[in-house]
Amino acid sequence: MHYTYTPKGVHSRNMEFDIEDGIVKNVVITDGCDGNNLGVAKLAEGMKAEELVARLSGLPCGKNPTSCPDQLAKAVAQAIGR
Repeated sequence: MHYTYTPKGVHSRNMEFDIEDGIVKNVVITDGCDGNNLGVAKLAEGMKAEELVARLSGLPCGKNPTSCPDQLAKAVAQAIGR
């Protein structure tokens, strides 16, 4: 299933991804730091949704209590009902 999420408190403006059989696929993060977004998207690709949430939840960005990886974890958690 395809999901769209609007992150909060970070520079990225949109996150889209699919979850098929519990696996995260086709991650696209719009705006923000291009290198970081591409890296996070590539690392998330093929990861189990539950594992992604466990690994990326709570990561800060500098003094900001959230980050793009944390927001992706929130988006995936919401998608899988956690």
